[in-house]
Formats: sequence, structure tokens, C-alpha cells
Amino acid sequence: MVENSKSRQELGISIDVLPRNSSDLFDEDGRVKRTGTVWTASAHIITAVIGSGVLSLAWAVAQIGWVGGPVVMILFSLVTYYTSILLCACYRSGDSDTGKRNYTYMDAIHSNLGGIKVKLCGVVQYVNLFGTAIGYTIASAISMIAIQRTSCQQSNGDKDPCHVNGNPYMIAFGAIQIIFSQIPDFDQLWWLSIVAALMSFGYSTIGLGLGISRMVDNKEIKGTLTGVAIGTVTPTEKVWRTFQSLGNIAFAYSYSMILIEIQDTLKAPPAEEKTMRKATLISVAVTTLFYMLCGCVGYAAFGDSAPGNLLAAGGFRNPYWLLDIANLAIVIHLVGAYQVYCQPVFAFVEKEASKRYPESKFITKETKIHIFPRSKPFNLNLFKLVWRTVFVITTTLISMIVPFFNDVLGLLGAIGFWPLTVYFPVEMYIVQKNVPRWSTRWVCLQVLSLACLVVSVAAAAGSVVGIVTDLKSYKPFKTDF
Repeated sequence: MVENSKSRQELGISIDVLPRNSSDLFDEDGRVKRTGTVWTASAHIITAVIGSGVLSLAWAVAQIGWVGGPVVMILFSLVTYYTSILLCACYRSGDSDTGKRNYTYMDAIHSNLGGIKVKLCGVVQYVNLFGTAIGYTIASAISMIAIQRTSCQQSNGDKDPCHVNGNPYMIAFGAIQIIFSQIPDFDQLWWLSIVAALMSFGYSTIGLGLGISRMVDNKEIKGTLTGVAIGTVTPTEKVWRTFQSLGNIAFAYSYSMILIEIQDTLKAPPAEEKTMRKATLISVAVTTLFYMLCGCVGYAAFGDSAPGNLLAAGGFRNPYWLLDIANLAIVIHLVGAYQVYCQPVFAFVEKEASKRYPESKFITKETKIHIFPRSKPFNLNLFKLVWRTVFVITTTLISMIVPFFNDVLGLLGAIGFWPLTVYFPVEMYIVQKNVPRWSTRWVCLQVLSLACLVVSVAAAAGSVVGIVTDLKSYKPFKTDF
């Protein structure tokens, strides 16, 4: 009751004037009633998943060919769906309808596993979210540069490389994120996620259409069964590129690190687990369809020379106006995706700060500001303003220093895929459902986890080799795309 009263007082609602049935305003944990549905959850997931990763799938398929590419994408989708279902069951401890809520991924780890695994999960999860913000900043700059490059090539001809410095675009993206980062929490982000999800469908469809058009012009389906041939690349390069492509595909499906946070926005009844299962099925099915189409059509159009970024790396050159629309849609989508991945980081730091310094007015005081006449006042918190601004500035600076799009994507996918998408969900499910050690189900789950660990290590190694190669030919803050 103390926690409930405190939550209500923080909202500026007098306990004495609450309606008799306060459950109309609050959930059983004292927090403002959640309003999320299967569609808002699906929008959050699609915004997080169908991002810049889709643009590198044609390149990834080119490294492993017509046999390996589709098979790997389907396998990763099945693994992601299955482990996401396991993770959905861990939102509440005990009973799926009335058990204690776990508000974050770390809370779920704490309730089910405890010990050092909580800290390990925190490090992996938040480093991965931080790295994803960097990857999206780089991707947004590449798309904005592509828009400028098309204008340049219209004036100077297609043969002009039109090199553009990416730093101003990264700074511009960072400035936009500083504004959007003031959105208080995940639950109020639903409208941005819906816009971003629509944008992702838009540019994926354009990429698909342009790929089909290129195939018609080529009058053939390019590509080979095994991908880029040895001879075109050395045997060692073939191995590293194969590993890196696994990382890119893994990243393209990665969203488990924010699944619990998305589930915490859902209203009940029906039970959050049931709604999240539906949202996961819808999202993974839609995502896999788009990935298979974009990755395979891109490879069929370009063959072994498929670019690392299908829409912004010179793959397509005409029609200029359509490419500009697609790249603008990518930028708008990445604005939303950046927020979907960063809100859990914001919430974690702010929660810890409030716990450690509950008396600090800098951290806890909120000032009501009317941005527009007769509008709902905005609660300005100085700590949130300063900390979120510093976070965005930091990710922007690192993006300017390490602008290696494909290699960064591969490394992020490898780092986050096994621990966050497979290992922790599997271990929590075993504890939650009391799966007996050495039972058939237990053994199958451990085999799945071990197989995904091998894939993650291989993908990480390939991406690190790619980054080391890139480091030999660049200068910080002086990168031209």
C-alpha cells in the first residue's frame, strides 16, 4: 500500500479524492494502468527488428550463397521466435496472471537466476543497447549522405564518386535524438514506433521493387549456390566473411534485450504472456517474410557484388527520387528505432540514480512546463535532460570515430545474440518451469544454447577481423562515405 500511495502522490492525485474503484487508474502494482495491445507491441518489435540490418542482408546472403542464405535466415527466425516465447513466460514470476511483475530484462534475471548472472546480463544488455544506438547513428548518416550523393550525381554524372563527409549528418541525427530522448518512457513512445514501423515497410518495399526491376533488366537471376567464390576472395577472407554474415543476420533478428520492457507496456486481461506471444508471432513472421524477400531479391539482382547497404551504397542509382524517398524513410525509421533501444537504458540509469540519491532535487524534482497553450504540461526533470543529452552526444561522438557499418552490425549481433536471445531465456525458462536436469527437454535446450554460442563466437571473430582491416585505412573524424 505504501508503494501504491507513493505512485499516486507522484502523479499529483490525492488519495482522498480517488474514485472508489482505483483499479480504473492503476494496475495491481500501483503503476498507472498500462494500455498496450498486441498491435502496439508488434509495432515496437517491428520498429526494433526491421531496421538497418535489412539493408545488409543481400550482402550477407552473397557471402554464403543460395543454399546457406535462406536456410540461415529461417533458422535464426525460428530460434528467435522460440526463445522469445520462453522469455515471455518470465515476465511474471510464478503465476502468469497474478505473479510478481518483472519490469525489465534484468529484473527477470534477478527473480529467476540471481547472483552474478544479474550483473553479467546488465553489462551485456546495456552495452548492446548502447552499441545499437551507435550503429543506428552510422546507418542514418549513410542514408542522408546517399540523398546528397544522388543530387551530386544528377549534376556531375554517375561516374563522379561524390564523396561526402558523414560527420555533419551524424551531428544532425544526434541533435534530433536529444529532442526525442525527452519522451518520458516506453509507454508514451507508441506513436513514434507506429510511424517508424510504417517507414520500415516503406523502404523495404522500395528496395524489393528496385531489386525485382534490376532482375528483369538483367534477364537472369544472379548468384551461386555457395556465394562469393574463392579466387574472388582468398580462402581466409571467405571464412571471415561467412562468419561476419552470420553476425549481420543475427543482428537483423535481435530484439530480446527489450522484450520484457515491451511486455511491461501491455494491458491485462488477457494475460501479458498471451498477448506477447501473439505479438511475437506476428512480428517474427512479418520480419522473416521481408528479410527473405529483400535479402534474396537483392542477391538475385546483384549476385556476388551485392553492396553492404542495399539502398545507400551505390547498389541502385535510378530513379533518383525514389531512392531519396527510401533513404528518407530509413532516417525517420531510425529516429524511432534509436528511441526504442535507448529507453531501457534511460530508465535503468534514472531508476538507480533515484535509489541512491532520493533526497536530491536535481534528480527527483519535476517542473511542469506548458509547451503549447491548453496542452498537457510537460514534466521537466533536469537530471533526465542532462543525462539523456550526454548519452546522445556520447553515441554520436563514437559513431564519428568508428563508422564501419557492416562490421559494427556483425559485432553487435554476435555480442548480443547468444547471451540475450538464447542463453538467459533458456536458463530462466528452465528455472521458471522446473525443467528436470538431464531430461529430454533440458538436453535439447542446452544443445540449442551451445550451438548458438558457437555461431556467436564465429560471427564475433569475423566482425573483429573486418574492423581491424577497416582501422588500417581511416582517420578519426575525417571519414568520407
